[in-house]
Amino acid sequence: MPKEKILVVDDEQDLVRLIRYHLEKEGYKVPCAYNGEEALFLAKTERPELILLDLMLPRIDGLEVCKKIKADQELAHTAIVMLTAKGEESDITMGLKLGADDYITKPFSLRELVARVQAVLRRTKNASVVQEYITIDDLTIDLSKHEVMIMNEPIRLTLAEFKLLHYLASRPGRVFARDQLLDAVSGPETFVIDRTIDVHIASLRKKLKTYANRITTIRGIGYKFKE
Repeated sequence: MPKEKILVVDDEQDLVRLIRYHLEKEGYKVPCAYNGEEALFLAKTERPELILLDLMLPRIDGLEVCKKIKADQELAHTAIVMLTAKGEESDITMGLKLGADDYITKPFSLRELVARVQAVLRRTKNASVVQEYITIDDLTIDLSKHEVMIMNEPIRLTLAEFKLLHYLASRPGRVFARDQLLDAVSGPETFVIDRTIDVHIASLRKKLKTYANRITTIRGIGYKFKE
């Protein structure tokens, strides 16, 4: 059975060849791009399930590539794993705000990279098979469509934001620590920074508008969804 297609984007050609070799050994199809323009072109023509995206790219940088992909309705659900040499929290936080699913800081082991890719692909598959429908006044959450509506108007969320909203809304009144929410949204095998959940919560509240106050901060612990 053929495996998923993974687009590798990095301007270091030796590294790209190495990553491609290890992913192809696992059975993945691996198109490659070496700058931001090529990345956007191949994302549209190849339709990969996942993109390994370096942030420091010529022509169009990785953050802008991520932004454009997540803004495209046909590509928005493509998983993105950022590759960053700097490992700076500001870059990682911005990537997560734009909709990236995970990140790996250079240098990294190829074994870790393959494991991380497999974990992200598993999570995106699992997220699409759950079918539930939650209604809270004029807010509806449809898991079968991955759709959130407020007064019948669609609200665009990233996959992580959608999963976080459903997790909290389906368990109203219960307080969750950040680590619990990280596991629910990303999976226990994902390496994340301490404030990842805070970034998603802030973005989610902004998009939920009048329902933003449903997500309550519990100081020093985490969050809950008001009953």
